[in-house]
Amino acid sequence: MTMAYERYLKEVLIDEVSLKRRITELGQEISRDYANSPGLMLICILKGGVMFLTDLMRQIEVPHEIDFLAVSSYGRGARESTGRVRIDMDLRDEVVGKDLLIVEDIIDSGYTLKFVMDVMNARHPNSVRICTLLDKSSRRTIPIPIHYTGFEIEDKFVFGYGLDLDEKFRNLPFVGVVREEALSSE
Repeated sequence: MTMAYERYLKEVLIDEVSLKRRITELGQEISRDYANSPGLMLICILKGGVMFLTDLMRQIEVPHEIDFLAVSSYGRGARESTGRVRIDMDLRDEVVGKDLLIVEDIIDSGYTLKFVMDVMNARHPNSVRICTLLDKSSRRTIPIPIHYTGFEIEDKFVFGYGLDLDEKFRNLPFVGVVREEALSSE
């Protein structure tokens, strides 16, 4: 039996048109900032960042590489972070001397991105910056520099456009707010 996302949707927070417009703007900013980069590498944090990465990289006009990093601070099926971060899948390519742009779907506490930045900086890149689609700054407990932000959002449980709800609904073309009553009835 297929579960429809409508059951879990309280409201559409960011519609498809707004996502496309902001991602185009981010691509233009990144293209300007890295116009003279000797080697830009976009590092996508899996799984949530994939949709954002694919749309963003089409808007970046400077040559760039991509690679993927899977990290976790949530247990399988968990909806709250454990606070302990681990690498589940490491990069395939070397990053020495490259300009790294970490592409993330959402940042809240900052623990995961602080861990990723520390790991990347230890590998001697030219630079490390962060680009996130969504920033929940009200939940930040670790200060981290975010260089490119798609949208600042309130502390709401969101899904769609790469963000999952129990590993489902990443394919939605918008970011929606979860109707938490639907979760408690499961």
